[in-house]
Amino acid sequence: MTQELEPTSNSSKTRQLLGMKGAASGESNIWKIRLQLMKPITWIPLIWGVVCGAASSGGYSWTLEDILKAATCMLLSGPLMTGYTQTLNDFYDREIDAINEPYRPIPSGAISVPQVVSQILVLLFAGLGISYLLDVWAGHDFPMMLALTLGGTFIAYIYSAPPLKLKQNGWLGNYALGASYIALPWWAGHALFGQLNWTIVVLTLFYSFAGLGIAIVNDFKSVEGDRQLGLKSLPVMFGITTAAWICVLAIDLFQAGVAGYLISIKQNLYATILLLLIIPQITFQDMYFLRDPLKNDVKYQASAQPFLVLGMLVAGLALGHSSLVR
Repeated sequence: MTQELEPTSNSSKTRQLLGMKGAASGESNIWKIRLQLMKPITWIPLIWGVVCGAASSGGYSWTLEDILKAATCMLLSGPLMTGYTQTLNDFYDREIDAINEPYRPIPSGAISVPQVVSQILVLLFAGLGISYLLDVWAGHDFPMMLALTLGGTFIAYIYSAPPLKLKQNGWLGNYALGASYIALPWWAGHALFGQLNWTIVVLTLFYSFAGLGIAIVNDFKSVEGDRQLGLKSLPVMFGITTAAWICVLAIDLFQAGVAGYLISIKQNLYATILLLLIIPQITFQDMYFLRDPLKNDVKYQASAQPFLVLGMLVAGLALGHSSLVR
């Protein structure tokens, strides 16, 4: 059953501009359409990941130069590279969006394919240029920021584009998305102000399993189209109820695992705070998500995910205070 287009209203226009579900149709301003393709609502976790990485580095200070460096890294991770990823994803999801979200810019005909391709290339090369600038600014002997940006570009491509199109596989696709939202910006923020090391790499990849849970939440809005086109998202593979439980367990258990690691390095206060932040998550999971994932996915994200991102910062601060990562 194809979704009906939402009526135009102030609320739906705002949702359209942010790239959220339930958007208005009929936008004609090309710059608003381009912004919608970049889905600004998705920039926030990446920007926050940079903050967590800067905190875990132990090398960030509240000087004007460090603030400008961090802001530039946020620009790289959010508007540029996340905007590139989202535009690329919309380009390769034209058919499925025509079923699930026909008001999206490409299936609605609001923007042409050549215009979309040009946007992808501009965002990509701007991101690569900014990443190299950050390497020069930080005095890196090895261009770590550029390497991370190239790695993120590659993951974004194989996630969305054939022949691999990782998003067709519920497990691989969701983990790749989770790692892109948590590990990659965290590494960027850490590398900009400190020395990226295996402790941070492994721990954030472990933490990215919580991001897998976040990615599953996004799958519930497109179950109908995924099923019709044969995409193996977890809600399609396991059903709505089981996928919802996989989602919440991934978010809660892997956060608890990070708290256990913080205890092992004697960061007990931070570990306690992290565990306490899981309690309201569980509450909102029971109130909204587990009862009706299809209806309450956005409400659940708005109520529970702030506690997840606060927990990420707590973990970053703990690592920044630990001698193991200095």
